[in-house]
Amino acid sequence: MPDLRRVLYVEDDPDIRTIATLALETVGGFQLRACASGAEALDAAPAFNPHLLLLDVMMPGLDGPGTLAKLRQLPGMAATPVIFMTAKVQASEMEAYRSLGAIGVITKPFDPMGLAAQVRGMWAQAA
Repeated sequence: MPDLRRVLYVEDDPDIRTIATLALETVGGFQLRACASGAEALDAAPAFNPHLLLLDVMMPGLDGPGTLAKLRQLPGMAATPVIFMTAKVQASEMEAYRSLGAIGVITKPFDPMGLAAQVRGMWAQAA
């Protein structure tokens, strides 16, 4: 697995997207492509060529799992690791995310100062 640098982040809530972007870029040092929707992520992913997908689960239109399914169909994206972000973290839901291939699930609300370390920890465990 390559070093984790490029993260494609999809979050429909502009406030959460801003906080997570600051946490991942400024604190974490990641090269981030933040998208407001699954459709925007599908447009951005091929040129950005992310090392990791960080997807909100609940979004209008194309939700996180639906976005992942479509991203998986793009060239070079079939095996890109994914982490879901959600407030829905019951055991059955966590199992459903893992069955979709998630290397981890980050619970909302998240700690902005710890977000990058959380992402890196999940990445390292999956390597």
